[in-house]
Amino acid sequence: MHRIFQWFSNPPSDAPRATILLRLMVGGVFLWEGILKFVYANQGVGRFTKLGFPFPDSTASFVGGLEIVGGLLILLGLGTRFVAIPFFIEMVVAMLATKIGLYLGTSPLPLPPSPPQAGFWAVLHEVRSEYAQLLTVAFLLVAGPGPWSLDARWARKRTGDQRQWDSWSEMESALPAALSPGSLGEPAVAAPAGRSAMSETHAR
Repeated sequence: MHRIFQWFSNPPSDAPRATILLRLMVGGVFLWEGILKFVYANQGVGRFTKLGFPFPDSTASFVGGLEIVGGLLILLGLGTRFVAIPFFIEMVVAMLATKIGLYLGTSPLPLPPSPPQAGFWAVLHEVRSEYAQLLTVAFLLVAGPGPWSLDARWARKRTGDQRQWDSWSEMESALPAALSPGSLGEPAVAAPAGRSAMSETHAR
């Protein structure tokens, strides 16, 4: 369990800098779609009611809140892997809930304004947004948010702190060796020899 948490909390920061463009896209879409669920009932509770979700009011509020908070976190690149998992699940559920009925021609949602309005090609056309969001979230889950993110900044800070701690540890381990009895005793042995030599000189 600890290793799993470490994997999620320490995403790689070596993804291309252009990864920020993907974060702006997917995070922005989730953010404004979450806001729309509260602003327009047909995008929130109304849509969930038509699709047959249990407790549509609570479900719509939960999903809308998740999209707002999670979208902001992706835009910042903070907790990217933690946020990517629920978004990945949400996209899979959204595709299954809306596109099976569209394929069969039994969708409770309004049909597309122009053909194809049902079947395989209709699904491919209408699923484009969910498909793009799903694969982008999967990319962020695997590759991380890139160097221009709060996750990467904190990773660099942890690395710097660890290097400083290692250097202090090396210094502390070197001190006992430098202050060992053998190293301190050498000058003490040499001192009497030096004094005896001086006393012989004076005696002459």
